[in-house]
Amino acid sequence: MSEISFEQMLEESFKTIRNGEVVEGTVIDVKPDEIILNIGYKSDGIITRNEYTNEPNVDLTQIVSVGDTMESKVLKVNDGEGQVILTYKRLAAERGNKKLEEAFNNQEVLKAKVDQVLEGGLSILIDEARVFIPASLVSDTYEKDLGKYKDQEIEFLITEFNPRKRRIIGDRKQLLLAKKEELRQALFARIHVGDVIEGTVKNVTDFGAFIDLGGADGLLHISEMSWGRVENPKKVFKVGSVVKVFIKDIKERKIALSRKFEDENPWRDAAEKFAVGNILTGVVARMTDFGAFVELAPGVDALLHVSQIAREHVDKPSDVLKIGQEIRVKVVDFNEAEKKISLSMKALLPTAEEARAAAEKEAQKAKDEEAAESSEE
Repeated sequence: MSEISFEQMLEESFKTIRNGEVVEGTVIDVKPDEIILNIGYKSDGIITRNEYTNEPNVDLTQIVSVGDTMESKVLKVNDGEGQVILTYKRLAAERGNKKLEEAFNNQEVLKAKVDQVLEGGLSILIDEARVFIPASLVSDTYEKDLGKYKDQEIEFLITEFNPRKRRIIGDRKQLLLAKKEELRQALFARIHVGDVIEGTVKNVTDFGAFIDLGGADGLLHISEMSWGRVENPKKVFKVGSVVKVFIKDIKERKIALSRKFEDENPWRDAAEKFAVGNILTGVVARMTDFGAFVELAPGVDALLHVSQIAREHVDKPSDVLKIGQEIRVKVVDFNEAEKKISLSMKALLPTAEEARAAAEKEAQKAKDEEAAESSEE
């Protein structure tokens, strides 16, 4: 029986390892650019910075501490200098890929922090496995600047998985659309025509405002913004402001809104306010060749025909009146059913005979006063 040398006995006491094997070790030293592990082998294992992370210029002493235990994968049993070369990054990537593959197969929703914002989309690392979300799949609306997503945790699905071609594609848009559809269905299930609700102004155009009702947008047309006239919606509503509206109509996916609340309807007591014969003060709102429209109250415009402006002939209302001018008028016709009111300025002016009589009266008064003064002298 041959004797076994001490060196042979010591070598046999160490486990054997092979390239590609996963080993666990204890950190016995850390330098800024490498980690040294005791892996229970005759030689220590080395993990360089490049085999620990994809992040450049990372100081490993700020991440790993002596005494930590970690798993890694054997790249080379002997690097030529008797050291075992290990990789942490590739093992993590393999495990990350496995997790992503399972998520892809099961359509699992993942949540992770955005690692990089690229020109064409977002990059996310999951256990060193990289997922790319194209800009077109980041949101359900156009995103001009993706920078706001940096370091933000977002949810997404894996819609394409091909690690060999390094093509793992994520999709956030699909989740947002599904959530919106869920909210839309819930909204349409609870709202009815006539309901008064609050919403947030999402967008303002020349013809109206789109109001976010929490699941769908409703259109508040310019004609439904007020009982009075609204010339420019952008001067009345601001994006982000909360407004109270009521549901005027629902047709399939379209919701028509209004702010013309019935208790504020200026025509409710119009028959009394604007009865024929009443003398009122109004403001010239707009003019045409045949007359001027006078605002008697918010939402109540009446027609002052060109023939009713003065006793003398008037070619065009603009020859006598101006937009915004306050005038006294008399109601000469009232049609509540058609919401039409006719006015006259001429009716408040004296006739030629009345003017002549008034002038004669003033002249006589002056003579009487002069005679009275002469008699006193």
